Order: sequence, then structure tokens, then C-alpha cells
Amino acid sequence: MTDAQAKQINEMRMKGMGYKAIGMAIGLSRDIVRNYCKRHNLAGYATVVSKNMKLMVDGKEVCHFCGNPITQPKTGRPRRFCCEKCRREWWKAHPEAVKKSEKASYTLVCEQCGKPFISYGNKNRKYCGRECYFRHRFLAEEDMEDAVSEL
Repeated sequence: MTDAQAKQINEMRMKGMGYKAIGMAIGLSRDIVRNYCKRHNLAGYATVVSKNMKLMVDGKEVCHFCGNPITQPKTGRPRRFCCEKCRREWWKAHPEAVKKSEKASYTLVCEQCGKPFISYGNKNRKYCGRECYFRHRFLAEEDMEDAVSEL
């Protein structure tokens, strides 16, 4: 089973779908789906599972991304994800949840191409992207070498 299939099983199970329906949609057998669900606390009646998982996510008992149980630290901020990989994947899938400050957005002009660009959180950027940086840094030296060799 691939990571994409596991993610699909989690999503479909949270929507209240049964093992057989999930297996037919993904292309796996009912037993593979059922065993996966048992290992990841998704077993039982689908409607009850989806309600329980929502309560557990709200209570910060399981990972927001994969649904695995989380052991909370005794001190400090409560965890929302079981691992760094899940945290990154969740934020990648939910860019609308990022709270960006208007004060941290800077409009700058690229030193290489001269086009304006917006930099978030860094007012000292010089280039709009990697291509312009590489062009300015490395191709400028090659142009100088060509000019010297012609002389």
C-alpha cells in the first residue's frame, strides 16, 4: 500500500465510507482496508468512527494529518501532529491556514531582471528567484571571461 492510498483511506473513512466501498474505489481488497483501519484506530461503524475521530482531533489526542495517537508532553505547547513529516504535509495541504502579517510583506526590485517582486519576511532579498541569482552570480563571470578572451 502506498502513502497516497493510506491518505485516501483516512479521508474516505472520515467521510463515513465502509471498508468494501473504500477498497473498490482505491483498488484494494476489503481485508487490506479493514486491517489498515484496525491498525490506525479507524475500525468500527464508519459514522461512529468519523464522529470519534473528529472529537479526538479536537481534543488533541490524535494527529491532525494521519490520525495516529499522540503522546502529549507534560509541559509546553500541546502537539497537533505525531511527527515532523505529518506536520509538513498538513501545512502543505492547507496553505489557507497560514496567518501572514501584512507588515512582513516587502515589495522589492530584482537586481538581475529589474522586475518587482514580493518578499515575505525578508527585506534584504536581492533577487526574485533562483534563476536570477544564478544568472547574476555565474553567467556574469562567464560574460567577463568571454570579453577578456576576445581582447
